Amino acid sequence: MKRYESSEALSLPAVVATFPTRQRLSSIVEDLCSRAGHCVTVQEIRDALGERSFATLLLFFALLNLLPLPPGTTLVLGLPLMLVALQMLSGREAVWLPKFLLSKSLTADQFRKLAEKMLPRLQWLEGRVRPRYWPFGNSRMAERTIGLVALILGTVVTLPIPFGNWFPALACALFGLALAERDGLVLVAAGVAVIIAITMLGVVFGTAGVMASMVFS
Repeated sequence: MKRYESSEALSLPAVVATFPTRQRLSSIVEDLCSRAGHCVTVQEIRDALGERSFATLLLFFALLNLLPLPPGTTLVLGLPLMLVALQMLSGREAVWLPKFLLSKSLTADQFRKLAEKMLPRLQWLEGRVRPRYWPFGNSRMAERTIGLVALILGTVVTLPIPFGNWFPALACALFGLALAERDGLVLVAAGVAVIIAITMLGVVFGTAGVMASMVFS
């Protein structure tokens, strides 16, 4: 019995060592900032994220769209969001992005400024989520369901709607975070963000319709 306990104790560290702790998304963003050259391309972002889940990619691109951006930037950063969601819906196992999108870039200064605004929010979120109350038994079903909703929201993000893309991007970020951590409470928060987004879009389109009818009447 003593010999068995001794061999088990000796072998345990080797077994544990084969399961390294996964690097947090906030750490990856910090690494990208530290080694950024003249610009940071979408391909560099994708390569830095590596073989991470679609949920993490959805979260990352959604967070970028939550930040104050110059006009037209959401079209560049919204397309990866849509493509990730579409591939989640289709059941792909690895992310694919077209070459023309991979070559899109932000200057190093622009990326660092975005990261400075994004990192505190991301680190705050990372410290508060955990697996709980997850309603999906099948991870593939969860990916496809969230992918469908995120695809619709991602399409809205790319549209030039005044004040209309922040809540859809927030909902996508919360969906990605909920899926990555299997957190049912964050999933509920994402659903609330969707309801707010739909309400705000209704107000925007309703106001535009009233104004159009006043102009052309």
